[in-house]
Amino acid sequence: MTLLEKIQTKLKLSLLLLTLCFISPLSAHKTIGITQIVDHPSLNAIRKGIVDELARGGYQEGKDLTIIYENAQGNPAIAAQIARKFASLSLDAVIPISTPSAQAVVQQVKESPIIFAAISDPLEAKIVPSLKASGGNVTGVADIPPVEDQLDFITKCLPQLKTLGVIYNPGEVNNVSFLERLKEAAKKKDIQIKTAPASKTAEITGAVNGLIDEVEALFIGNDNTIVSGLESIVKVTLKTKKPFFVSDPDSVQRGALAAYAYDQHKIGEQVGRMILKVFKGKSPGKINVEIPEDLKVYFNPRIEKILQVNCSIAMPKKETL
Repeated sequence: MTLLEKIQTKLKLSLLLLTLCFISPLSAHKTIGITQIVDHPSLNAIRKGIVDELARGGYQEGKDLTIIYENAQGNPAIAAQIARKFASLSLDAVIPISTPSAQAVVQQVKESPIIFAAISDPLEAKIVPSLKASGGNVTGVADIPPVEDQLDFITKCLPQLKTLGVIYNPGEVNNVSFLERLKEAAKKKDIQIKTAPASKTAEITGAVNGLIDEVEALFIGNDNTIVSGLESIVKVTLKTKKPFFVSDPDSVQRGALAAYAYDQHKIGEQVGRMILKVFKGKSPGKINVEIPEDLKVYFNPRIEKILQVNCSIAMPKKETL
């Protein structure tokens, strides 16, 4: 090799190294879209858990990660618009938080990986055909409510319970399947379930006022509409001294009596770990849908004192809020 050829070879290597220095950071950067149906503490805690876990995995927002966040403000039509927007973008992952958002995203987004969160019944909602890895571009974490365990917890708090009220939005399929499972579990305990529908937050006060005198306690599932208007229920239940049970810790902080529930932030972390697998090249269709495992009892001692109900019973993983 001549001197000139050696110089040319070194120049080529130098240019290659210089190119890699510029390309590597750009190729490592990820852009994701997060959409949720409404703004309330439980869904926000999941979103924060996702962002925190991605940061631990080396993707810090504003540095290695760009997050496009959209809120549908409780409107399925807006959720569909957001899904169409995400479908038009080149995203490394789309994360719908809530059933309506996931349904919209799955209909529109066909190229980007989809990792969902906060869906109580992904099969009934037709988000995935199976909880097992089934191909395609969709997986996620399904917070399927442990209805039997939740009802056991409620009856330990209220051993004489015979009537339990449920306010729900019939427009969300996961709420309907939750109610069916609750009725089956209640029948075995000789407990009557009485219901009141509320399709939007403005209807919650009327629903709870119409139901409260017919029941001994209230219970709601992971219902985004009802959780968004939780304060309306808390106000009535405190006035009438009726225990109010929920399915998420944040609602206990907001004034409900107690919950036997999943940690929402940890659900977000779990979703974040799935996203990291996708970032490393694993197809969502090869990842099983996961179920949270970290169930705890959460209770509000201030509300316990007001209602003179003891839910501070001996159960594993108890948290005071």
